[in-house]
Amino acid sequence: MSEHRPTRRTLLKAAGGLTVAAGLGAGTILATSVAASAADDGFGLHIVDSNQGDPRMWYYRFQTAEIGWQPAVNVLLPDGYHDDGRRYPVLYLLHGGLQDFITFDREGIRAWTAGKPIIIVMPDGGKAGWYSNPVTTNVGPRNYETFHLEQLVRWIDANFRTFAEPAGRAVSGFSMGGFGALKYAAKYYGHFASVSSHSGPASIRRDGGLVAQWANASSAAVELNGGTIYGVPWDEARVTADNPMQNLERYRGKRIFLVAGTSPSSDPGDYINETQVLAGHREFRAALDQAGIPYTHYEDGGGHFIRHDRMIEDIDGIINHLRS
Repeated sequence: MSEHRPTRRTLLKAAGGLTVAAGLGAGTILATSVAASAADDGFGLHIVDSNQGDPRMWYYRFQTAEIGWQPAVNVLLPDGYHDDGRRYPVLYLLHGGLQDFITFDREGIRAWTAGKPIIIVMPDGGKAGWYSNPVTTNVGPRNYETFHLEQLVRWIDANFRTFAEPAGRAVSGFSMGGFGALKYAAKYYGHFASVSSHSGPASIRRDGGLVAQWANASSAAVELNGGTIYGVPWDEARVTADNPMQNLERYRGKRIFLVAGTSPSSDPGDYINETQVLAGHREFRAALDQAGIPYTHYEDGGGHFIRHDRMIEDIDGIINHLRS
């Protein structure tokens, strides 16, 4: 492990898969579900289902013109949220490919965050949505990028006691979600003060654009019925805008946390995913070093899976870095 720690914590406090991980299926959300108002909330979102029966994990399902199905979101509240009246920082936590908004609940997010002062928002991002607005689709709109950044962030700030500013927001994710986190933090520079990628690709043009090609192929196969994220041939400007390696300066001043595995199994999916992730992280880190941009990173044994200990460390680091 090599560590390059940012020094902006005090300033911020003062200022205010790849896609083959398992996790299909909606699972059980809560014991009961209540119908909610379908009235437009002003952000283009219509709540079609919700449940606030659990004191910490609140569930919502939305209708939005940006998505051709009804995506869901889990919002994990801190202990004491209903009694203390205080505001909290927010982490947007993005799942990997073939996963969904319940993935991190299954992994243990409630235990990881017990007693910790942070709101965690876990939205649907599609089986292979790549946290993008696709160039082409044969199944109707799948604009996850617009849904998350232009609708959901605003809705969360309007409906929960948050700090509605970059110093109060972080974005993190696993695999495809780790790419989404890196993409969102750079492309929407004024939204997040911290970004984390757990086994998510950081260089999508390397090796002949293998990751961009995989984004196109996987989205065509399981998300867009032959449509693609980047188009055929690629929309080169869009690939450039999404590629962390080509947007280094937009990470300056942010907390950066990177995790990659060094010894994937012989399973082809695991091997290809984490081998590409590791090489991309090393390329990205070398470029950050050259630019003088600090970060924290780990290279751990094993392949392409969610490392609970690193997630917990990341969440603790986010809390320490964000406004509170």
